[in-house]
Amino acid sequence: MSAPRIGIVTISDRASQGVYEDASGPAIEAALREYLATECAFERRVIADERARIGATIRELAANGSCLICTTGGTGPSPRDVTPEAIRDVCHKELPGFGEQMRTASLAAGVPTAILSRQTAAIIERTLVVTLPGKPASIRVCLDAVFPAIPYCIDLIGGPRLEGNDEVVKVFRPKGK
Repeated sequence: MSAPRIGIVTISDRASQGVYEDASGPAIEAALREYLATECAFERRVIADERARIGATIRELAANGSCLICTTGGTGPSPRDVTPEAIRDVCHKELPGFGEQMRTASLAAGVPTAILSRQTAAIIERTLVVTLPGKPASIRVCLDAVFPAIPYCIDLIGGPRLEGNDEVVKVFRPKGK
């Protein structure tokens, strides 16, 4: 059996044009490698803040078997921030509790602008999509807040079983699951 697949999509006009190096995608991968005891195959993309392109990339990664797709960037209030809209275009079920929990964790970490974030999560087929902020330090705060629920959510939508690294994070699953 092949390793579960995880997609990571950095959504940034400037990073996609090579103006600066993507630090957010690697930060997500590093955190997930720490959290997961299950060996996974990671596929990273860097794309512009374009609604249709974001949606197409999410669809492609889901069709290629990613059980989890984490996006970074495009969740703020600026005109080019269209990640939540692109997610709604291609996903069939939104999970707003993820965004609520991430904003709460960011506020608790002393980030007053967390209320401007439009982070969310959603499901496309048997893939969980989680939108994360673009700043690497904020990514970790947000992932710490929601990762305990991610493996069980993937179980519920028919994805592969992902085991957490108990020394780093306590994954929640109901007893007997």
